[in-house]
Amino acid sequence: MRIAVAGATGNIGALTVTALERHGHEVVRISRSLGVDLMTGAGLAAALRGVETVVDVTNGPAADPAETVTYFRAATQNLLAAEKRANVRHHVLLSIVGIDRVAGNAHYAGKREQERLVATGPVPWTIVPATQFHDFAATVTSWTERDGVATIPPLLVQPVAPADVADVLTEIATGMPRGRHPDLAGPEPQDLVDMARRVNEARDRSIRLVPTWSTLFGPDMAGDVLLPGERVRIAPTTFEEWLATQRQAHAPTSPTS
Repeated sequence: MRIAVAGATGNIGALTVTALERHGHEVVRISRSLGVDLMTGAGLAAALRGVETVVDVTNGPAADPAETVTYFRAATQNLLAAEKRANVRHHVLLSIVGIDRVAGNAHYAGKREQERLVATGPVPWTIVPATQFHDFAATVTSWTERDGVATIPPLLVQPVAPADVADVLTEIATGMPRGRHPDLAGPEPQDLVDMARRVNEARDRSIRLVPTWSTLFGPDMAGDVLLPGERVRIAPTTFEEWLATQRQAHAPTSPTS
């Protein structure tokens, strides 16, 4: 199949491209850095020529709710309109578990608008809500670290491996539209503060962690808000298995003689 991936140069986008190509599909990479701008629609018509399915894993600004909603609205409307003109038969959207239960997060506000547009749009669709990725704790730490100290919210999450998400997106992209897919999650719930501590140990980094709520991750995300619902698909890779790859990648190299 000829499948387009919007957001192809990001982490999950690159993994999805690799998974699709591994299964023998022709992949069209959509990214502003590659000359296709979702905000203006420039380059979309050419990119979608002959495409059967679009997988949307794009990201957007996450600081201001109005800015985030505006971004996702424009990008999604342009993408869906171009897909309709190109007779694309299936739009696959990667979303996030729990976005309807969190009011104050700017990124979640944008994702809600994105889901609404896809579900009411002109192209048959599948929405895949996933939990946070295994590297989420490290990402949050990198956002907040100052002089060896990082604040981290005490979130309860059930993290999933990005490679597992890419495999599921590949499976869905090559099938028929399913509407709302069950939540996609990893095997076990984890405490985000403990995740960050274990990642730092695996990467041999000394960072003092300060658990606290913030404007980005407020108390409305406490408890089981970010955990998958009853309809859930459990991906195979555990957090400990992912940590093992981090230990290996960051192990000190032996000097050569």
